[in-house]
Amino acid sequence: MDMQQRIGRVMAEMIAYEAGCPQRIHHFLKVYAFAKAIASAEGLDEQTQHTLEVAALLHDIGIRPSLEKYASSAGPYQEQEGPAPARALLAPLGYEEARIARVCYLIAHHHTYTDIDGIDYQILIEADFLVNALEEGMSREAARRVYDQYIRTQAGRRFFAQLFLTQ
Repeated sequence: MDMQQRIGRVMAEMIAYEAGCPQRIHHFLKVYAFAKAIASAEGLDEQTQHTLEVAALLHDIGIRPSLEKYASSAGPYQEQEGPAPARALLAPLGYEEARIARVCYLIAHHHTYTDIDGIDYQILIEADFLVNALEEGMSREAARRVYDQYIRTQAGRRFFAQLFLTQ
């Protein structure tokens, strides 16, 4: 199975996992699309881009267990509860341990904006901000702060400015 087929399998599994919650499905698909676009524009190597795309699809997999366990989907709960179901979803699809570990690390840190250790991590945060800014109705002033503090890639800055900072 080639990488795009594997991404398609992950996407189908994640849609099934979130069945009945179209808002979460739409969210992770939009984050995936932005992550893929930023990664392509930034020239990521194939392996790093694949890891990023898988992480983008699964980044919010911890919401369901967080809601069940804590009655909250707060970021720290998502980060804590996301790796276990991500690992359970990826292992049967034949992903190697190193990739599963990196995807789980990204899920466990996607609301942590310090000590970003890799372009895949940076792009995941940027893609999530691009989607959250619209979904949460972020003000222009708040968007400017996010842009200045967290958006680092050239493609992410271009997309963010085009969406939220131009008239």
